[in-house]
Amino acid sequence: MRKPSRPPLSPEAAALLNATGLSRRNLMRGLLAGGAFMATGGALAACGTKPVKKPEASGSPACVGTDVSATEKKINFSNWPLYMDVDENDEKKRPTLDAFQSKTGITVSYNEDVNDNNEFFGKVRNQLQACQSIDRDIMVLTDWMASRVVGLGWVQPFDNSKTPNYTKNVLATLRNRPWDKDMNHAAPWQSGLTGLAYNAKVTKEIRTVDELLTRSDLKGKVAVLSEMRDTMGLVLLAMGKDPANVSEADFDAGIEKIKKAVDSGQIRKFTGNDYKEDLAKGDLAACVAWSGDIIQLAAEDENIKFVTPESGLMLWSDNILIPSTATHKANVEQLIDYYYDPKVAAELAAYVNYICPVQGAQEAMQQIDPDLADNALIFPDTATLGKVHAFKPLTEAEDKKFAEKFEAVSGA
Repeated sequence: MRKPSRPPLSPEAAALLNATGLSRRNLMRGLLAGGAFMATGGALAACGTKPVKKPEASGSPACVGTDVSATEKKINFSNWPLYMDVDENDEKKRPTLDAFQSKTGITVSYNEDVNDNNEFFGKVRNQLQACQSIDRDIMVLTDWMASRVVGLGWVQPFDNSKTPNYTKNVLATLRNRPWDKDMNHAAPWQSGLTGLAYNAKVTKEIRTVDELLTRSDLKGKVAVLSEMRDTMGLVLLAMGKDPANVSEADFDAGIEKIKKAVDSGQIRKFTGNDYKEDLAKGDLAACVAWSGDIIQLAAEDENIKFVTPESGLMLWSDNILIPSTATHKANVEQLIDYYYDPKVAAELAAYVNYICPVQGAQEAMQQIDPDLADNALIFPDTATLGKVHAFKPLTEAEDKKFAEKFEAVSGA
């Protein structure tokens, strides 16, 4: 039997979802509204510039790559690991992406080379600032980093008339975000939850952030995320503080808590997506983790567990962006429109197990896997949403100050 549709979002939830400055794991308060919310690592090219044209309107990118989609049917796509469906019998096949290529004749070079927002930004900033090619037509970044590169003019807008599925099916709560009011710079790709995870083969159950940071049997077998807003968000919640209203004094207290765990040897390392392999092998006993990663790992090993900390979860979303120097914009527009078809979005979500931004995907998921359609980590229910939090939108000065303090303890 089809699960009843969910109630609409409260005004407060919608307002939170439209907040700026969020992290890769930070935005989703109410991704439901009748649907779901929601990578081979090639080196980034630092080669010569592509032909560019100067923008005619203010607020446009400082330089724009000449679109050669009419003669070059290809896309270079940079994404996070485990963010694309793979055929269970042949890992070289990506069903939805293969179908897109067959349908359009566009060849997609797919790269899983986004492991951390700041790390990726460091790879591309000099080229984009100099109007040079990064040999990518798509980069997928979290809201706070996406808003930064949009503000810098390093992203070119796509044509809404070429993406009718996107403009029709993107959730209402993701429309007209303050840093993308015209909905033509960033198309949400996936979203999810930040909580805890552990490997039951090597440790007993973990329920709290304090356990993660202090329990003696976990010493040296703990990882936390290098994404500041995720790790600090959970730590602040554990301290009884609201990340959405964090003061500098609260932030400093959270930093001291993490520093103590680093100095004692409790925390082994700070990671991006690469914590997954160590957790699966048992080299890590427990960690701060992203929901979709753990659902995927748990499908292979039931000993891998995702935990909602007693103090709450953090939320995030990632976005498709077209770099200013990209030269296949029209091809990317076709890909955006394709992945906003609810049936395609559901097929993708069934594999990646993150939360998708496409209205109608939950209904489509009923036809693919009813159990996944009812999974609260993929389509969060009211109880799950009652435990979620967002990080405070930061000014440029606050972001720099907080990042420097976090990097001082993380070693980034």
